[in-house]
Amino acid sequence: MEEITIAAVRETPLSVDEVLDAVTDERAGGTAVFIGTVRDHDHGRDVAGLAYSAHPTVEAQLRVIMEKVLSDTSAPGRPVLRMAAVHRVGRLEIGDRAVVVAAAAAHRQEAFEACRRLIDDLKAQVPIWKHQSFEDGADEWVGVSGAP
Repeated sequence: MEEITIAAVRETPLSVDEVLDAVTDERAGGTAVFIGTVRDHDHGRDVAGLAYSAHPTVEAQLRVIMEKVLSDTSAPGRPVLRMAAVHRVGRLEIGDRAVVVAAAAAHRQEAFEACRRLIDDLKAQVPIWKHQSFEDGADEWVGVSGAP
C-alpha cells in the first residue's frame, strides 16, 4: 500500500471526500485534514478573486515534499500511514477550495504534525503562484519566488 495516495494539481473543483477517502486506513487512529479556501480579504484589502498557476513539474515536486514530510514526521513505531494533497489551479472565486491535504497515522500527534507540515511546506516550496485581484482594481502575484 502506497503512503502517498494523491499528489495532484487540478483545474476542477476539489473534493474533501476524495482526499479523506484516499487516506483512510484501518491502522489509523487519527486523521487530520486541512482545507484552504479563497477568502474575501488579504492584508486589509478586499479580494475580488484569484488565479493559481503552476510549473509543469509541480506534481513531481509535491511528491518529493510529501516524501520528506513522511520521513520527518513518522516516529519510531508510530508511522504516518497515508498522505494526500491536491491543489487547484486556474480561476477561483471567493469561497472556492484552493487546497486540501490530509494525513493519517496510528496516533493523532503524528497525523496533526504531518498535516501541518505538509500544508506549510507545500505553500513554501511547491511552485504554485497566486495572481490575486482586489476590488479596487489592483492586483499582485504571490509566491513567484518559488520558481524552480
